[in-house]
Amino acid sequence: MIAEKRPHVVIVGAGFGGLQAARKLANAPVRITLIDRQNYHLFQPLLYQIAIAGLTPAQIAYPLRTIFRRQKNLTFQMGDVTEVNLAERYVKLDGSVIAYDHLILAAGGQTNFFGLESVERNGFDLKGVDNAVQTRNHLLSAFERASREADADKRRALLTFVVVGAGPTGVETAGALAELIRHVMSKEYPTIDMNESHVLLLEAGPTVMPAYPDELRQSTLRLLTGKRVEVMLNAKLTEYNGEQVALADGTTIPAQTLIWTAGVKAAGLASRLGVRQAGAGRVVTESTLQLPGHPEVFAIGDMAYVENGNGQPLPMLSTVALQQADATAENIRRAIAHQPLRPFHYKDPGLLATIGRNAAVARIWGLSFSGFIAWVIWVFLHIYRLIGFRNRIVVLINWAWDYIFYDTQVRLITKE
Repeated sequence: MIAEKRPHVVIVGAGFGGLQAARKLANAPVRITLIDRQNYHLFQPLLYQIAIAGLTPAQIAYPLRTIFRRQKNLTFQMGDVTEVNLAERYVKLDGSVIAYDHLILAAGGQTNFFGLESVERNGFDLKGVDNAVQTRNHLLSAFERASREADADKRRALLTFVVVGAGPTGVETAGALAELIRHVMSKEYPTIDMNESHVLLLEAGPTVMPAYPDELRQSTLRLLTGKRVEVMLNAKLTEYNGEQVALADGTTIPAQTLIWTAGVKAAGLASRLGVRQAGAGRVVTESTLQLPGHPEVFAIGDMAYVENGNGQPLPMLSTVALQQADATAENIRRAIAHQPLRPFHYKDPGLLATIGRNAAVARIWGLSFSGFIAWVIWVFLHIYRLIGFRNRIVVLINWAWDYIFYDTQVRLITKE
């Protein structure tokens, strides 16, 4: 009965932020209910590896009940939160009601198509396992269809792969896809002239990786070009009908594959809270990550709009979510102990992105570098952050095999 009197902390979302907050409260005098629509934690930075047939879903996802089976103060509930009642302090979960003393909103983000309905309808995005598997099936099927297509124009359209958005996800996807075509598909489909295959990276702005320093932007562009990715800058997409990409300057590109990586916005739950929102639909918080007027509610990760010291919003990155989770867990402990809460300050750990095999760009400890060393750091950091020892070993073996033999083992077309 004593345990039932402990403050009840409800965490909505089991992404990086929600998972970290739950772990940090493991020994706190609280009861925790963790809610997520999926029964697994997904390592989203590697979703594109599923899309390009490099990894399987099981290698970058791990069951939440397994993760927390030894954490005695936590209960997991699988379901979709349909309502948050801030006044009465409860959430609705698929019809049931769960009351809270403290609430952590960590529902993450969703793809932002910026009103381009034709792209949302006909393109692919990499925001979940199902989408990534669907993309993989489509890519592999495109090569199967191209291998038996006699019409040259139709074949080139099948072999033209357009990636939209030259941020880290777009750059990583385009680079990995170009390598898949060059080193794997060229062996699997000897009857196809791979010179007809093109990977196009479209960016509406004047540069790739706009959030990165200039020297890394230049390195990224050089590495992409070396991997035969065709980069088109100042290329604003206006429509995609599944057969042809239309740009604002009137250019049209025949292509039967478009992968959208150009935008992220807060999860739909943010718009149902009835509180102030800012850019990308994110919820505006106090410096302590609490909602104004609701000190028992915290918002973290992609849902939260928090500015840095220069008045710019913090990026929607896992590193931000993890640090905000740490700060929120500490502030809940302080609130329970009737101590003043501390404002959140983000410590930038650096920037890191890969552009395929042997190639990455990084800025760490104020130093910018690119190439093989940056790639090795990227590989080991991502493997280290994977949940579960088994996942780390499997991913490491797969990547080692791929690195040595230029091969990939997941070229399966499955039912969607």
